[in-house]
Amino acid sequence: MNNTGHILIIDDEAALRQTLARVLQRAGFEVTTAVDGEQGLAFIQNTNFDIVFMDLRMPGMPGMEVLKLIHASYPNLPVILFTAQPDLTSAVDALRNGATDYLLKPLRPQALIERAQTVIANQQKENRKREIALQIESLQSELKSLSTGQTGPLPAASLTADRFLKRGTLVLDTHKRLLIINQQPINIPPTSFNYLLVLARHSPNVVNYQTLVAEAQGYQADAREAQELTKWHIHQLRQVVEQNGQDPSCLINIRGTGYRLVAD
Repeated sequence: MNNTGHILIIDDEAALRQTLARVLQRAGFEVTTAVDGEQGLAFIQNTNFDIVFMDLRMPGMPGMEVLKLIHASYPNLPVILFTAQPDLTSAVDALRNGATDYLLKPLRPQALIERAQTVIANQQKENRKREIALQIESLQSELKSLSTGQTGPLPAASLTADRFLKRGTLVLDTHKRLLIINQQPINIPPTSFNYLLVLARHSPNVVNYQTLVAEAQGYQADAREAQELTKWHIHQLRQVVEQNGQDPSCLINIRGTGYRLVAD
C-alpha cells in the first residue's frame, strides 16, 4: 500500500516549519507549509490534504480554534498537534475537539514519519471500505431490479459501482475523487466531494440534512448541527458548480428539509 500523501504543516516558527518539511519530503511526502492558522485554513479549502500537522500555540488564531474549524468542516481530515508545553488538560481538550494525536516537542524525525505513514495507511483503508460499501449497495440494487423483472436503465445508485458517476454536465471520478465539469477536472475538498457524491447518488430526490451528514461524513448529528454543516459544504460546492451562486439552479435548498441535485 502506498503510504505517501500530501501533508500540511501549520507553525509560526520558520526554522521548525522548514525542518519538518524537509524531513517529510525526503520520506516521499508532498508538503505544504502555512505560517498561521488563517493561512492553513485557506489552504485546506482549496487543496486535498491527507494530514495536518499543527502547533497548538501560535500567535493570532489559537491552534485549538483552528482545530475546531477544521474538524467541523473536514471531520475525516486527521490533525496531529504538537507543543513544547505539555498540558494534560489541553491534550484531552484537543482529542475531544477532533485531534488524531498530540505530540510533544522536540519532535523525532523518524517518529514523525512513522506517524504520518500509519495515519495515511489507515485513511486509505477507510476510503477503500467506503468504496466497497458503495459497490455492495449498488450490486444489491441491481440484484433487486433483476429479481423483480425491472427493465430499462438501472437505478442511479447502481452507477456507483463504476468509476465515474455522471449527472448532467457533472462527472464524479470516485477513484481520484475529482469533479469533472465539461471535461475539466476540478479539485474540491474531500468532505465536500462526499456531499456531492451523496446528492448525485440520490438525484433528483431531496436528501435531508441528517442523512447528508451521515452518508458524507459518517456520523450522526442532531438536526441543527446537520443543517449548519451541510450549509457550509453546499456553499463550497456552489462556488464550483453554479453559474450564479446567488441564484442556484443545480444545488437546490428545500427549506427546513435538505438539498437536491438537479443536473439532468
